[in-house]
Amino acid sequence: MRLLFCLLGLVFIVEGLPYLAFPKKMKKWLRQIQKVPDDQLRIVGFLAMCFGLLLTYIFR
Repeated sequence: MRLLFCLLGLVFIVEGLPYLAFPKKMKKWLRQIQKVPDDQLRIVGFLAMCFGLLLTYIFR
């Protein structure tokens, strides 16, 4: 459980960095992402999950 919470903390850090460093660009990007079809977002999300799983498998 300790490792899980450590990893969750790192995810929050990585997810929060762009909002801290580039708030105006993030707002613009979020407006643009609303125009992307749901199916395309699902594919990108699935590929990101697969990449994360692969990285975890390789480096664990």
